[in-house]
Amino acid sequence: MNNYPLKAAVAAALAVWAGGTQAQTATQKPLVLPEVSVSATRVERDNMDIPAAIDTIDQRTIREGNPQINLSEALNRVPGISVSNRQNYAQDLQISSRGFGARSTFGVRGLRLIADGIPATMPDGQGQAATFNLSSAQSIEVLRGPFASLYGNSAGGVVQIFTADGPKEPTFSLNALYGSYDTYKLGAQYGGQHGPLNIVIDASRFETDGYRDHSSAQRDHLNAKFKYDLGSAGVITLVLNALDQPETEDALGLTAAQVAQNRKQAGGTFTGATPANAYNFNTRKSIAQNQAGLTYDVSLWTSTKLNARVYAGDRQVTQFLAIPTATQAGATHSGGVVDLDRGYGGAALRLTHETKLAGGPFTLSAGVDYDRMKERRNGFLNNFGIAGTLKRNEDNTVSNTDVYAQAEWQMIKNLTLLTGLRHSRVKFESTDYFIAAGNPNDSGGLDYSRTTPALGLTYKFTPTFNAYANVGKGFETPTFAELAYRSGGATGLNFALRAANSLHREIGLKALIGDKGRLNVALFRIDVSDEIVVETNAGGRSTFKNAQGTRREGLELGYAQKLPLGFEAALSYTLMNARFTQPFTTVTGTPAVVVPVLAGSKLPGIAGNNLYGELVWRHPGSGFHTAVEVRHSGKVWVNDQNAEFAGAYTIFNLRAGLQQRGKNWKLTEFVRVDNMGDKGYIGSVIVAEANNRYYEPAPGRNGMIGINAEFKF
Repeated sequence: MNNYPLKAAVAAALAVWAGGTQAQTATQKPLVLPEVSVSATRVERDNMDIPAAIDTIDQRTIREGNPQINLSEALNRVPGISVSNRQNYAQDLQISSRGFGARSTFGVRGLRLIADGIPATMPDGQGQAATFNLSSAQSIEVLRGPFASLYGNSAGGVVQIFTADGPKEPTFSLNALYGSYDTYKLGAQYGGQHGPLNIVIDASRFETDGYRDHSSAQRDHLNAKFKYDLGSAGVITLVLNALDQPETEDALGLTAAQVAQNRKQAGGTFTGATPANAYNFNTRKSIAQNQAGLTYDVSLWTSTKLNARVYAGDRQVTQFLAIPTATQAGATHSGGVVDLDRGYGGAALRLTHETKLAGGPFTLSAGVDYDRMKERRNGFLNNFGIAGTLKRNEDNTVSNTDVYAQAEWQMIKNLTLLTGLRHSRVKFESTDYFIAAGNPNDSGGLDYSRTTPALGLTYKFTPTFNAYANVGKGFETPTFAELAYRSGGATGLNFALRAANSLHREIGLKALIGDKGRLNVALFRIDVSDEIVVETNAGGRSTFKNAQGTRREGLELGYAQKLPLGFEAALSYTLMNARFTQPFTTVTGTPAVVVPVLAGSKLPGIAGNNLYGELVWRHPGSGFHTAVEVRHSGKVWVNDQNAEFAGAYTIFNLRAGLQQRGKNWKLTEFVRVDNMGDKGYIGSVIVAEANNRYYEPAPGRNGMIGINAEFKF
């Protein structure tokens, strides 16, 4: 890791810490409120004391001046995390953590998504962020590094969202926003305490015509939490979540030439006056998902707690793709249609015991997780926007059975150990019903099994300055989407694909600055063997294989400070060098061309540096605030051979808000302008897209206004 300024980072952290500690009292007790998380240890701990990179985003940050539509609004302020709002609701957000997940062309992989203790990631590692409800969120926790492996099949990190409890007094609120591209959102929320029962229910509708042509979307979302206090018998919590997103238009990606011609156009191949493939095939996606989860927490004895969960859900997806099966000329060409009917569920049990070991506090947690997903997958020809001949018919099942244990021990007064071990078994099965001439029975299955350890140490130099180090292993199985096709046109799942294995090493510093600030610095190195990469990409279908080795080295910095005269500042910065360490070949284009990928080539989809900065000013007593945000991203390569890239960009956003209060009511208004300089930039890339349609342009200058009315009764 000698490519990065470790000495400079340590020196800067020490200098800032030293200056800040001068303001502390003689007892050295910081006045800043503790930032509590549960993701790394599974019990509440101050982030300062955890030997891992972890950030907590609070409720005000999530809601203030934001539309509360996309997770990108909150996560881009976390170092090490990159969230590309694709402006394409048919493909969901593109989220990566330390480079894991950047390759995903739809959905989220490489990270574990969890909502109120219920997994939003399937056992194969594929997840969806659209079900996260920001309007009812209390906080979001983001864990990076090897301790994420203690949650199973993910190497990049864990993102957990926690729904707020309802207020003590019954409260009803209405909110509305309107913005560019005929975007609007209407929502209503009720919360309150009724004896031992706490309730919060949030419902909303979101609609947009979209920045680009053929990119309209509609989303109805319901999130509800019912928390019942049983006294000494514990607490039981029921969480319900429903998402309905019909006929969401998919604008597809653009080539570099198409971006230069008209960045708002829908993607595809033009021949004279022929419209884009997005119109020819009416590319679109419909999603309907319903889920219920039940958690139970109880103290069995004074020092022993039990946590149990059970959940179940169903998800239907119909997606019309622009996959040509013949030529682009004439009426014989077709696209593809994917029709998924998925049921999923799981259960988990965890025991946590607190005691003392050699005179120091000792906490031991042990548990078992079981999750299962079964889907009926049908595939059809897409005859100009209408489902045609059946081409695929199978049942796919994936399940995981995991056991884990982790321990936290204060070995001596200033030294704390956190360690854990998880054994995971992920089982894939496929039953093929589409058996015909030239299409044999492709039924089959395979298992992946790994044991992943993690260990970290925190040393507390003073009550306001800690240093930590950790090391651990992680693994990622292929998703069903990556197993879907074999190379060479062979039918059936690609059972030759191996799981990726990673070795993580990290050191970091955490400091409280004065009584109103924080500074976190982390340096990491991650070596991956059998990284899953694109083998061939032709005809709209991708096949995958394993590359021998990759390496990610990086620096993360997070800073937040309250300043005099009502100002607040926040800064996060990520510097990353992600590259292939061994050469391999990939196949692209039609006709297929074998292309070498050299050792040292950069991993696609990962910016070399990212920065988020924010300066807020609050007028004391009036409820008015205003803020300016800056976002910078370095260039991003779009394929393994580094043939093209999306350029670096820097944009500025401005927001302002006002609040009025009465005895039993509160009004909050905000206005927001994004990309104030009207910068033309690429918001996200589609890695290794077969037809060179890598680019998804971001909007120019755009704005919105919103209002929230809250009433207590």
